[in-house]
Amino acid sequence: MEVPEELLCLFSAEVEADGDSYRIEIPAREVTEGDLQLGEAYRVALLASDSDSGSSAHETTGQSSESSARDPPIAEGDRRIVDIDDIGKRGDGIARVERGYVVIVPETEIGDRVKIEIENVQETLAFGEVIEHVDPTVHE
Repeated sequence: MEVPEELLCLFSAEVEADGDSYRIEIPAREVTEGDLQLGEAYRVALLASDSDSGSSAHETTGQSSESSARDPPIAEGDRRIVDIDDIGKRGDGIARVERGYVVIVPETEIGDRVKIEIENVQETLAFGEVIEHVDPTVHE
């Protein structure tokens, strides 16, 4: 399946009945730490669970059969050329890689293209260190 670069977040949720409609809950971290803003409208895609064991969505908050879709697309020690497209609340540069996965890159600015080494990988974001600045006209 092809995932568009515009993907802002990826998470698992259970569809719940709510009167004569249904709802899904967005994890708070997607608003507090991610790119979602309260009061904005977003397009939502729902994918079928790969689970055939009948496990509930409550189990998807830990390791499950969907973990491969949520596993970080990078690993510690990886080296990449990334474009800084945003600045975080603490002034660090933000780059996005596959599936919209966020990489925090200190000492960078919007528009920088840098070669980084990934130092710390977490479920929803990673931290990279600048190895060198790259000419923005050079493509990966």
